[in-house]
Amino acid sequence: MLNQVMDFAGEVLPGSCAVPPYSETAFLAELGDRLRSSRTRCDLSRRELARRSGISERYIAQIEAGKGNVSIVLLLRLASAIHGSQPQAA
Repeated sequence: MLNQVMDFAGEVLPGSCAVPPYSETAFLAELGDRLRSSRTRCDLSRRELARRSGISERYIAQIEAGKGNVSIVLLLRLASAIHGSQPQAA
């Protein structure tokens, strides 16, 4: 599962080689674009992604709009939901 998350992070997380100065706003906008692309490539609606990940549809919309400052744990849940597996509980 860790490999899936790392692959997803490579797909979704922008600026892996970014060096300051960088724009947090641009980073969040690109992250949202990449999340939306991954979701649509897997033919998932926001509603279905919300159901699978346990993250509200509204918050997913905010992330995709570049407005949500998402945590690493939520990224893990999104990655697991998109790639069809369930994250392990702590």
